[in-house]
Amino acid sequence: MVKSQTNSSAGSPGDSGTEPGADLHVELRGPRLREGLTQALREAVRTGRLSPGTRLPPSRSLAADLGVSRNTVTNAYAELVAEGWLTAQQGSATRVADRTAVPAESSPPRTKAERRRATYGMEPGSPDLAHFPRAQWLTAYRRALNAAPDEAFGYGDALGQETLRTALADYLARARGVYAHPQRIVICSGFHHGLALMARILKARGARAVAVEAYGLDLYRNLLTDAGLVTPPLGVDAFGARTGDLSAVREAAAVLLTPAHQYPTGVALRADRRVTAVDWARETGGLILEDDYDGEFRYDRQPVGALQGLDADRVVYFGSVSKSLAPGLRLGWMVLPEGLVPEMVAAKGHGDYMSSFLEQRTLAEFITSGAYDRHVRAMRQHYRRRREQLVSALERRAPAVRVTGMAAGLQALVELPRGTERSVVRSAARKGLAVSGVSQFLHQEEGHDCQVPVLDGLVVNYAAPSDSAWTGALDTLCAVMP
Repeated sequence: MVKSQTNSSAGSPGDSGTEPGADLHVELRGPRLREGLTQALREAVRTGRLSPGTRLPPSRSLAADLGVSRNTVTNAYAELVAEGWLTAQQGSATRVADRTAVPAESSPPRTKAERRRATYGMEPGSPDLAHFPRAQWLTAYRRALNAAPDEAFGYGDALGQETLRTALADYLARARGVYAHPQRIVICSGFHHGLALMARILKARGARAVAVEAYGLDLYRNLLTDAGLVTPPLGVDAFGARTGDLSAVREAAAVLLTPAHQYPTGVALRADRRVTAVDWARETGGLILEDDYDGEFRYDRQPVGALQGLDADRVVYFGSVSKSLAPGLRLGWMVLPEGLVPEMVAAKGHGDYMSSFLEQRTLAEFITSGAYDRHVRAMRQHYRRRREQLVSALERRAPAVRVTGMAAGLQALVELPRGTERSVVRSAARKGLAVSGVSQFLHQEEGHDCQVPVLDGLVVNYAAPSDSAWTGALDTLCAVMP
């Protein structure tokens, strides 16, 4: 096998150039060099190793690298151009042809679901990605990169970049009422990553169970059960999780709560129930795992502070930028009781291997410059208008349904007449609208009874559609209502 060079950049030096370009691996087989080179290049294009538009090295350069005559390379290129594998023009480089119209092998027929791909997406979980502040983020990125010392390019502290932890400590104390010293903050790649680490620690401590809200995301329940933990459900009603029932769940070493905006019912945990949860944790030595879901997006009043502020030694606070900025940044954080920090460092692996230091420093710059506050305020107004439009449209066009929960977050629970949820979800799919029924979030576990209303409804994400798609998505939603 001989290693040569190719270049896929936009430049176009002709055949006489000697520019080396990027690595190209060519395996010549058999005694006939031209046929071996032709076959090797053909195979590289066919398998996708050389993608459409890739610029091949000049014939003189490739011949020198391979130790063959220039005519051998020129003839191989010419044959592949004639076959349609390559393209070449006078004075321009030889490139891999775009053969998308002639697939190397037939694709399987698309399923009905693929043919009926949703036109509008209103499933919960995503913010309006079109409003990601690209220009402001790029400005923060450049500042962070220019200011980064050389040692910042290493593996980094397992806690995460100190600049980000310091910025978060100030921001969380100011905006969410969190007691957050930088040495208590651990950066992770999102809530899923943080919860996985926490589950590992609980299991190592000998925990058997983590209580969860009866309505919640099965992704996180599955994460806990995969770690070997039982997930007894805790009832949920109009005032949030029934934390008074925790005393009956004797095997629980922790409870996972969404107190700021219960997911997916959309209610806040009432003040007396917050206190009850903290009292339970103090009396039993248990932990409260606080997912501050949608904590920054409250539209009818000032957001309620985090539960962690009531007892920083019994609450593990989780936050991320997945809803406030974008999930693709893969940035989250945990604010830990002081005694948990060494265990978390050990669980994480004594190094910061999950999140890019540049993204961490960019977020730190984004927060300290005030850009994060400005973005959150702007999105708060944007989502508030969306929710008001949703409520108004349903009141006019679908009086049989009602929007419940508080004015907050990125989604609303739309309660339907009993027995209609499944048919409405199917009708929406036929019209190209992807929505989620609330029943899919209900968790009931054998041997663990809890008081929970069985609801019929849709969890409607009014944040996700782009501005251009919003009117069509809202019209379609109203059209499928009973």
